[in-house]
Amino acid sequence: MKYRLIAAHPTKLGTVFIAQTPDGRFHPLWQDQSLGSYAHARQAIEDVAGGHTFTPSDGTDLGSLGISDDPADWVDPRAST
Repeated sequence: MKYRLIAAHPTKLGTVFIAQTPDGRFHPLWQDQSLGSYAHARQAIEDVAGGHTFTPSDGTDLGSLGISDDPADWVDPRAST
């Protein structure tokens, strides 16, 4: 599936991204794995921050990584690579 990265939040274990697909849905990405599909980017950010997404295949608890639920704290993904 093709994604357009729209937001990034660096953590001590790596960067979590919010990406948008051509159908307009927003997906939290952890290590290139989609952890859900949301109608709004803010919903994806809030669920990632709270650890309320699908569990990544590596078992990482995203809710324990200090990810902000405020979209203003997320960065342009081009700045995090």
